[in-house]
This record gives sequence, structure tokens and C-alpha cells, in this order.
Amino acid sequence: MALEIIELCTNCWACEPLCPSKAIYEAKPHFMIDPDKCNECSGDFEDSQCASICPIEGAILNADGEAMNPPGSLTNIPLQKLAA
Repeated sequence: MALEIIELCTNCWACEPLCPSKAIYEAKPHFMIDPDKCNECSGDFEDSQCASICPIEGAILNADGEAMNPPGSLTNIPLQKLAA
């Protein structure tokens, strides 16, 4: 069980200091999550802290490869409007 930060990440530094397991590290071209350290904040928080603070929709994926903040989730813009 580990999350993944993908290339949509802008290296804004919002997530790195919040990670209780220190699994997030700076890499090129974007932050990465060490899968050996990431426990999705289990035992520390109800929600994954990196995903809860991330301002970029779709930048953090769960273990199933699904976006933790899917398109439209932060802006409340319906996907139909985003596609238009």
C-alpha cells in the first residue's frame, strides 16, 4: 500500500512537510514517494495528508492507480464543463 506522485506535480512543497512517515522526497522532475515508507498515513491520520493538501488535481494516485484528487474535485467544476 503506497501512494504515487506523478508528473502533474509542480513541486510546490505543500505535501513534503506533512508526511508523517517522511516518504516524500524531492526528485527530478517532481516529488516522489518512497513506497517502502508510505503507509498512506494509516495509524496517523484518517486521510492521506499529501492528497489532502495537494493543490493539483490528479497528481497523487492511490495503490490502484486512481487519482486521489480527480479532475473537478478541488474546483467543483463538473467534468462536462472541463471538457468543453
